[in-house]
Amino acid sequence: MSELSFEQMLENSVKTIRNGEIVKGTVIDVKDDEIILNIGYKADGIIAKNEYTNDSSVVLADVVHPGDTMEAKVLKVNDGEGQVILTYKRLAAEKGNKRLEEAFETQEVLTAPVTQVLDGGLCVSVEETRVFIPASLVSDTYERDLTKYANQEIQFVITEFNPRRRRIIGNRKQLLLAEKAEKQKALMERIHAGDTVTGIVKNVTDFGAFVDLGGADGLLHISEMSWGRVENPRKVFTVGEELKVLIKEINGDKIALSLKFPEENPWLTAAEKFAVGNIVQGRVARMTDFGAFVELAPGIDALLHVSQISREHVAKPSDVLSIGQQISAKVVDFNGEDKKISLSMKVLEAVVPQNQEEAPAGDAE
Repeated sequence: MSELSFEQMLENSVKTIRNGEIVKGTVIDVKDDEIILNIGYKADGIIAKNEYTNDSSVVLADVVHPGDTMEAKVLKVNDGEGQVILTYKRLAAEKGNKRLEEAFETQEVLTAPVTQVLDGGLCVSVEETRVFIPASLVSDTYERDLTKYANQEIQFVITEFNPRRRRIIGNRKQLLLAEKAEKQKALMERIHAGDTVTGIVKNVTDFGAFVDLGGADGLLHISEMSWGRVENPRKVFTVGEELKVLIKEINGDKIALSLKFPEENPWLTAAEKFAVGNIVQGRVARMTDFGAFVELAPGIDALLHVSQISREHVAKPSDVLSIGQQISAKVVDFNGEDKKISLSMKVLEAVVPQNQEEAPAGDAE
């Protein structure tokens, strides 16, 4: 038997590798454009920067250090110069695909950083694998500006998995809707009509305000904002404002709110304040051809009939009165049951004799 040369013995003592094999190595050097690994083979393994990451801004020396152990996949056993060409990112992507496939099948909730904000949605990275979340699936409400999610970690589920077409779709909206449904269920079990709760103004419209009650939104209609009149809700409420509101009615998942608390009903003390014979002050709130409605207090209007405006003939109220004008009048009728009050201005006018005769002049002395 012939003796083996030293080179042959060394060759036989070193493991063999092949293309596509996964190897483990120790980092022995990190350069600007490549990582060098000792993989226990006769040649070192080389990972080019573009085979480590797709992010060109990454500085290899900041993320990989000599002495680190890494797994990589063999792309080429011999590049012509005796070096083994490896890839880290492709192996990570394969592992990522496997991870995402499992998450897709089990509908696992994933958490990952947003790596890119696009006009049409967000890109997140799971173990070096790109997941796209369309703008329509980012939130349960429409969001015009997605830049606030840049570099933020978000939760989502995989609702479409097709790595061959490079189509892996994430869905954050589904989680938000599920969470909202749970909160809504808990809220509905807790609240009842007649309860007083605290909420946050979420949106203000011409007809009312939507208030977040911590699980569901309630509508505070313009007619329920005050015992008096509110002309423009936007001048009264601001988004983010905290409100104590009364739950007026619950109908299915619709919640009607009110700020007209029963104990603050101005009609509770109206009989004393506006008793027949009292002289009161008020503001002309609106007018018709038959009279003017005068606001005596928020929520309490009284009718000043056209015939009671003056002892002189008045064809229509707008001939002598104007909206917003402050007047004094006497209460001539009070009906608490029907919430009706009648006023008169003419009874406060002094009576001037129509045909007053001139007194005879005295004789001169």
